[in-house]
Amino acid sequence: MRVAPRMWLLALGSVATLPLALSVGALEVDLWQALRQPNSAQAMLLWELRLPRVLLGWVAGAVLALAGSLLQALFRNPLASPYTLGISSGAALGAGCVLAAASSWGGAVAQLPLGGVQAGALVGALMAGLLVWVLGRGADRRGGGGLLLAGVALNFTFSSLLLLVQVLADPSQSLRILRWLMGGLDAAAWGSLPLPVGLLLVAAPLSWLGARQLDLLSLGEESAHGRGLQVGRLTWLIFWVSSALVAGLVAVTGPIGFVGLMAPHAARLLLGPGHRRLIPAASLMGAGFLVLCDALARWIIAPAELPVGVITACLGGPLFLVVLLRGRRA
Repeated sequence: MRVAPRMWLLALGSVATLPLALSVGALEVDLWQALRQPNSAQAMLLWELRLPRVLLGWVAGAVLALAGSLLQALFRNPLASPYTLGISSGAALGAGCVLAAASSWGGAVAQLPLGGVQAGALVGALMAGLLVWVLGRGADRRGGGGLLLAGVALNFTFSSLLLLVQVLADPSQSLRILRWLMGGLDAAAWGSLPLPVGLLLVAAPLSWLGARQLDLLSLGEESAHGRGLQVGRLTWLIFWVSSALVAGLVAVTGPIGFVGLMAPHAARLLLGPGHRRLIPAASLMGAGFLVLCDALARWIIAPAELPVGVITACLGGPLFLVVLLRGRRA
């Protein structure tokens, strides 16, 4: 098949997951009845609960896939993901500290902007990004190798500190921290959409317009530099764009793993490595994949539901091993 028909089929398939996910859950929604009777319980369930959750899942999947595509181009490694740089661990530490403090200063925590937990996650993610940049650029002035090493090291550090926070926290708050770390869309509301939607609308066109520069960077730092590419400036831009995407999303949904790893890899196999095709294809794949995973999380043990991060991890782990085995054979 030519590239254009594949892209159109991919777009249609991604959008087609939306009505499917709207009707799945502990309570099934009759979409036709909800649209015909706007004052019915079905309509309230659709417009107030189900629709914002499905839209957030679609946008979140696209954001994770876009961030994964950018980082895989930066590090020239198909195993790089939005959580490689430790931004997610920093967000988890910030959210964990806020949740642990809620038992003692619940009133003060509730007065924080963005609902307290989201504010802590956003601040933690941004602080983690700043630390990774300062430490990584000190080790490597031009390329991304220093950033990668700094991100891995800080990832372990933040994870260890988060374990300490869980041990010291009240048991009920420790359970809340654990639940938040699984990632989920269950707290989705219309108010949670503007931040990830705004980030996607800014980052996606910017990344698509810079597709040629990303292609050059994928050839290697020395090769890209020899072709006139300002590697240092592009590294700065990719790092902070991807960090902003991860920080804004994790603050809303918690960490949801493997979407940013799987979607770019699958899009690369389907449409090739060119970023002008890869970026929209990976975003559409990630969006549809996360919407389907959330629908599965709501259906598999209904009327209860699983965190969507558990579903993506169960599906992403085997794919991670497949990628490793393919690289070993190569």
